[in-house]
Amino acid sequence: MPSSLPRPLSDLPIRRLTRDDLAACADLSEDRGWPRDEERWALLLAAGTGYGIDDPDTKGLMASCVAVPYGPGMAAVGMLLVSGRHARRGVGRYVMQRVIEASGGTPLSLHATSAGRPLYEELGFVPVGRTIRLSGSFQPPAVPAPLPLDGAGLVIRSASAHDLRAMVQLDSVVFGLDRTHLLTRLPTFADHLRVAEENGELIGYAALSPSAENHAVGPLIARDTATAKLLVASLAEATDRPLRVDVDARHEELLDWLEACGLRSTTETTVMVLGGQSYGDWTRYFAPLSLATG
Repeated sequence: MPSSLPRPLSDLPIRRLTRDDLAACADLSEDRGWPRDEERWALLLAAGTGYGIDDPDTKGLMASCVAVPYGPGMAAVGMLLVSGRHARRGVGRYVMQRVIEASGGTPLSLHATSAGRPLYEELGFVPVGRTIRLSGSFQPPAVPAPLPLDGAGLVIRSASAHDLRAMVQLDSVVFGLDRTHLLTRLPTFADHLRVAEENGELIGYAALSPSAENHAVGPLIARDTATAKLLVASLAEATDRPLRVDVDARHEELLDWLEACGLRSTTETTVMVLGGQSYGDWTRYFAPLSLATG
């Protein structure tokens, strides 16, 4: 069916997406070759603001985008999708321009694919880092991940409701911004949630959430690489699905270990910001909840 677009594109109305749009969002994801992930869409729309353009020729969505705010310091932008029948016609640029305008000057952060990076650069985004996605069946290493040097009292265990306050406090320090509104939804979104505790102090946490036939690891925050490995290994024991994880490219030791455990690099994204800078302590921030949440 031939598509129709108004000229100029400014005549396209952008509206807020709600839970009633979950199926349409999932359809749009599938149209672009992404997992449907309705649960992930539900989390993003609950924690952030979804923008959508209805397709004038169908009952679905022509385009989407989500911005997840973290106070005045930053908002993470993701899920910029344009249906295949309307691709390469300037719709993505139009949506991003409206999202930038709606941000009111709040700095923005996003993960750009190689195909999307030129657009974001033209809109003023600058690269500040890289993220490597690995996926595959996790095979425990022949030699278990070593304990941290001072890890005699280190315990990896399932998280409980009593851990949430400490998780939020640790996350705020490591991420650099308050993500309470996102993390409080994590226990119901994730299939498994682990914490690393040493002598009663929470030093890391990680979640495992469903994504199509995979289980996605993230967020992954830990005091050091050895603790991050223990958290990942603990989560891997809880599932028989392949794992997927997006790792900050600077964590070379973790990347090498994951590959030794059977995961393979599949894609790479560029972390980009507009009007701001990188936040937090990357040495303890190993993987995001998702690329859309930063």
